Amino acid sequence: MKKRTILLAAPRSFCAGVERAVDIVERLLAARPGPVFVRKQIVHNTHVVDELRARGAVFVDELDEVPAGATVVFSAHGVAPAVRADAARRGLDVVDATCPLVGKVHQEARRFAARGHTVVLIGHAGHEEVEGTLGEAPAQTVLVEDLRDVDELQVDDPTKVAYLTQTTLAVDETTAMIDALREKFPAAHGPDTADICYATTNRQAALSAIAGRAELVIVVGSANSSNSRRLVELATRAGTTAYLVDSAADVPPDWLDGVKVIGLTAGASAPPVLVDEVIDRIREFGPVDVIEHEVTRETVRFTLPSEVRGG
Repeated sequence: MKKRTILLAAPRSFCAGVERAVDIVERLLAARPGPVFVRKQIVHNTHVVDELRARGAVFVDELDEVPAGATVVFSAHGVAPAVRADAARRGLDVVDATCPLVGKVHQEARRFAARGHTVVLIGHAGHEEVEGTLGEAPAQTVLVEDLRDVDELQVDDPTKVAYLTQTTLAVDETTAMIDALREKFPAAHGPDTADICYATTNRQAALSAIAGRAELVIVVGSANSSNSRRLVELATRAGTTAYLVDSAADVPPDWLDGVKVIGLTAGASAPPVLVDEVIDRIREFGPVDVIEHEVTRETVRFTLPSEVRGG
């Protein structure tokens, strides 16, 4: 039987913001006797959520499901000010696991709104990160999802337009939207540093380096993970068949028929062990050479909040 080759993209899997959020919940579960509630999924991965639930975390959709005075964790995706106000009103013990890079976008939204700008947020409607950012200045913020939205956009003062982006978007598509926005509103300006986070950019760059050489790309991540879905789209645009899988069990043998080179990566919220399990799954159907292609090494680490910091 001929060997298959797996081109393993690096970086892949957990980013610093995800590691921080998961660590926060794990530390709270170990340190506090009462239940630890988490508003929404702490990160968008079913395996992470299921594991934390098995250890005692209680996931809720809204704060009215949390008993007064209980501990509640805000997810890595951030929340709107109205949610923070509701938590304070109900006397909840809040531990904030918002990714610092998402928090930066919130700060930018407040800053631009305070200057009287219309804030154009590029992102996906309904995503928790977008909902949180929109909540910072709802009267001055408008969401655009595609080039048509940009084309149809009207603002009160074309000379006072600022733009922000969701942190987990496709870099090339977002660049095209920013270009279109600045062409329509020449005075439009964005933050000093890009909003799409380093982890999203790095994972897209790593996959781009191997996608064209693969006959099949497998992306490990959950269906509600924005950055994972963008990886599938990126590979597809490169002309390669690509699938999103939650686990190794989602890889059927017929995907591998006649395939000699497989590209493999994982979204920023997918645990690394899931990638190892996919490799083992592929090995069930024949010998495999695994070749890692690293485009950069990530050294970013975020400080834990004081509520869970040791020492």
